[in-house]
Amino acid sequence: MTANLLKSLPEAVLEECFDTLVEAENVTVERIVSHGHASPVSGWYDQPRHEWVVVLKGKGVVAFEHGEEIALGPGDHLKVPAHARHRVVWTAPEEDTVWLAVHYS
Repeated sequence: MTANLLKSLPEAVLEECFDTLVEAENVTVERIVSHGHASPVSGWYDQPRHEWVVVLKGKGVVAFEHGEEIALGPGDHLKVPAHARHRVVWTAPEEDTVWLAVHYS
């Protein structure tokens, strides 16, 4: 079965849209669609597995608890080690930002 990660994007929604594409014992692959969204200011992601994320379309900024902020655009990718506290602080409000995230042990 084939599909296109940049097609069938959700219409304007109040929250980011997470779609699990593949899930196995040690890996989960998901498509995330943002449109001007950010993580809640009150919380940080603290994930038990490593994450590799790539921006397929749009732009976003990922911040780490220790103060580093990384801007990502189409084709840019980032490895987030397990338990590295991070959050999305900005995504482009004028367009969809499509992320591909791979969570692995």
